[in-house]
Amino acid sequence: MNKVILMGRLTRDPEVRYTQTNNTLVASFSLAVNRRFVRQGEERQADFINIVAWSKLGEFCSKYFKKGQQVGIIGRIQTRTWDDDQGQKHYVTEVVAEEAYFADSKRDGETSDSFETTFGNTMPGAADFEVSSSDDLPF
Repeated sequence: MNKVILMGRLTRDPEVRYTQTNNTLVASFSLAVNRRFVRQGEERQADFINIVAWSKLGEFCSKYFKKGQQVGIIGRIQTRTWDDDQGQKHYVTEVVAEEAYFADSKRDGETSDSFETTFGNTMPGAADFEVSSSDDLPF
């Protein structure tokens, strides 16, 4: 199985180009994804991961994603190689986006900034469960 789930901040606005063969839109950008753990006495480290989004998803990313914005990406890892004009071989590993989400908190008086409203309700039956106060919690 080849599945990647990332949440990070865009390091630049998405760059759009079109393929030469069939004029398909492709948007590319990179995410700064914080590492989970910090070594004592050091600053938090981040990995910079290249993302490509094709066709309609690429159009969505190019239109709505901006540098510094926090986003969620679900996709797959892809490696590829090519030779440049001087015959030098290049290798690249990137994530091909299959889904893209806003992950920043909402602004300008909008109400919710929870993970659930950003990524959708993923717990079966959770929509039917409502807690009116913290006294109702079983723990």
